[in-house]
Amino acid sequence: MDRVSKRSREIPPFIVMEILEKAHKFESQGRNIVHLEIGEPDFTTPACICEAASNAIKAGKTHYTHSLGIIELREAICEHYKEKYGVQLVPEQLIITSGTSPALFLIFSALLEAGDEIIISDPHYPCYPNFADFLGAKPVFVNVYEEDGFQLRPDEIKKKIGPRTRAVLINSPSNPTGNLLSRERMEEIVGLGPLVISDEIYHGLVYGEKEHSILEFTNDAFVLNGFSKLYAMTGWRLGYLIAPPDFIRPLQKVQQNFFISAGSISQWAGLAALTEAGDDVELMKAIYDERRRYMIQALRALGFGLPVEPVGAFYMLVNAKHLSTDSYKLAFEILEKAGVGVTPGIDFGENSEGYLRFSYANSIDNIKDGLNRLRKFIETR
Repeated sequence: MDRVSKRSREIPPFIVMEILEKAHKFESQGRNIVHLEIGEPDFTTPACICEAASNAIKAGKTHYTHSLGIIELREAICEHYKEKYGVQLVPEQLIITSGTSPALFLIFSALLEAGDEIIISDPHYPCYPNFADFLGAKPVFVNVYEEDGFQLRPDEIKKKIGPRTRAVLINSPSNPTGNLLSRERMEEIVGLGPLVISDEIYHGLVYGEKEHSILEFTNDAFVLNGFSKLYAMTGWRLGYLIAPPDFIRPLQKVQQNFFISAGSISQWAGLAALTEAGDDVELMKAIYDERRRYMIQALRALGFGLPVEPVGAFYMLVNAKHLSTDSYKLAFEILEKAGVGVTPGIDFGENSEGYLRFSYANSIDNIKDGLNRLRKFIETR
């Protein structure tokens, strides 16, 4: 009998990490690699956040916190949602987590029984269906298309709703596409009936348009958000979830058993992020936007399909079928021959096969270098 559990044997790999690990192997051999694959801010965490963490350590705030999180941070998040979205929350609706991945695990654990269904777009963040599968639930996919800005179509969602449908998962701005879901479509999705889980981790990283929280349209929904992307705090592992009141106690018990609480130092750092780091965020956003505009122009000039310009996060998913319909093979070929890391579309679902995801979470000089290498690769291929 195999001693390894079936669920751990069968969980798919996270392909972008395999690209990154192969890139690191090349770098250890002395090769220079331009990283356009990984979705991690290249900025250091703003100084005011680091100072708050240091002060918390000096003050001895190094113990377990309440399982829901420190009240000061939960109150600040409530104020943030009131100011940004006009949404009224109370601290008892929030749970602070060690990143948004544990938050998603908590929500799925409290919401899904074995055999239940959750509707997800294709393409999608790779880990979404893996969480559902791991808990014995079933992801149901709705294809979205480049010519429509990869927006979920409510009429297509409606066709997938069945007796075991528990929720619709949305992500706007989206990973991998960088596109926003329109206000009108969000309202329509709320009206379809199932609970909505809204991954809002890239909120704040929007250029020239306005993002909307699902809580503007209903108070009976789940929200995932955090500090990793907007505040360049990936290593701090700090996120949060907002939930309907009847779910909080079950969610809290799962938190207590599996995670106890989020890290105390990170929570105090997150409070400083919300209350003191606004100027730092605006500077980072301006730099991201410069990179975004350059990458859109350069990728189109290289022949990649991008009919709708992405306006959020720090990604774009481009059509590379003129080069290959095997995105996995193409991504590793680009890495090996051009020294540029990109993510194959197949990582994000079958409907994004033939696409490549590019991240502009790197300096403009590195982006120019990487796309110049890519141009030479295409010309000589």
